[in-house]
Amino acid sequence: MHSSRPPGTWRLSALLGLGALTLTGCGVWQSAPAADTAPPPPPPEPPPASSTADPLPTRPFELSLQDTDPCELLSEEQRSQLGFDREPIPDSEAGFGNAATCSYRNTTAKVGARLALITTEGMSVWTDDTAQVDATPISVDGFPGLVIKTPGLDLTCNVAVDTAEGQHLDVLYRDDGGQPPPPVDELCEGAERVAEEAVRTLKTPPTSAPPGTRPSEAAPQERAPDSDPTQ
Repeated sequence: MHSSRPPGTWRLSALLGLGALTLTGCGVWQSAPAADTAPPPPPPEPPPASSTADPLPTRPFELSLQDTDPCELLSEEQRSQLGFDREPIPDSEAGFGNAATCSYRNTTAKVGARLALITTEGMSVWTDDTAQVDATPISVDGFPGLVIKTPGLDLTCNVAVDTAEGQHLDVLYRDDGGQPPPPVDELCEGAERVAEEAVRTLKTPPTSAPPGTRPSEAAPQERAPDSDPTQ
């Protein structure tokens, strides 16, 4: 079973993959220049693979992931719509401060998903100089998100969602034994669908939510002036 990489592991794997691509792409310039001509200039360095130039949407409000059960982010109806036919399996991710996780599986399509509630690092962990992944900005039900592909790993795709300051939702969508395995773009589409449903659940305010942690469904109505008892 594939899983999200803890920071040290997935960053190193991506860095090694990028290093191999760099060595293969640049090669050694062996061709001899013509007489009385200068050697050709070296090729330009490739742009960083960690992010794109597109701006991220603004986070509309904060959705704290503290004290949230990731296995409750997809209702039975949502799981059915997404094709998950096995009971969710709770776990934790040691690489992100023992973040709570929950895994889902579609035994028919042979794909799986893993939701991780990261409360120790913001979504920028995927776009810093050490990440070395292809991160494409998207909007996930109005929240800033990233579609994340790791060079050399075509059997998984991640979608990260910026839910609150210093926190993010990480959705890993993976091949689970398909023959042939689904293309990576199809896995990314699956990760986006799961992320959308999870964010919709997070946005549903519980009845006992403290003020400021969830958006108000409507602004409080102003009280009408008291009627004149003499009228």
